[in-house]
Amino acid sequence: MSLIAIVGGGPSQYIPENFYEDVSFWIGADGGAQVLLERGMRVDLAIGDFDSVTSDTLRKIKEEAYETKVYSREKDETDLELAVQEAISKGADHILFYGVTGGRMDHTLANIQLLYPMIQQNLKGTIVDRQNEMEVKLPGVHTVEYSDDYPYVSFIPLSLKVKSLSLQGFKYHLEAEDLPIGSTLCLSNELEKETGTYSFEEGIVLTIKSRDAAPHIPE
Repeated sequence: MSLIAIVGGGPSQYIPENFYEDVSFWIGADGGAQVLLERGMRVDLAIGDFDSVTSDTLRKIKEEAYETKVYSREKDETDLELAVQEAISKGADHILFYGVTGGRMDHTLANIQLLYPMIQQNLKGTIVDRQNEMEVKLPGVHTVEYSDDYPYVSFIPLSLKVKSLSLQGFKYHLEAEDLPIGSTLCLSNELEKETGTYSFEEGIVLTIKSRDAAPHIPE
């Protein structure tokens, strides 16, 4: 599996202190390249219009990154979309996203929705911040593993209806229940064992593993 990570320029207090290991390629989208440099990490590719960084920072990014692609501010794609396109071209089958939540809600919601066209291409996408791990799922049978960092699991309909959702191995079981959009029935569940499964026949589900609060969120 080719695991590629994209770091966006979202508010730093939402970005985890520790990133996943075993990442084969690191992409900094706009200000995300600055985040990687500040963490002392390599930047395999810096991409975007870089409207969120100073000219001095951009110069440093160009010096430190293995490759930098600068785009005009007048473009159809967001910086994150450009980064995803690059990750796909590098052969990614799983993309981790950091620095894409918090701040402007329109950006956060658009970034979450970006997971949907990815999953249609059999490309796994996971958004990670200090309190959440989020993935979009299509119909089928899926497995959830327990995490000390994110002990709660929620299932949120992204389509008008999710048909026949079943939960196995969770504290609150569910058997072939239809969930309309806006339902809060499947919020804040917990695993009874190390793994659990869920399945549904139609619709789109946003799966969120979360915790109540991060141990430390800087101002």
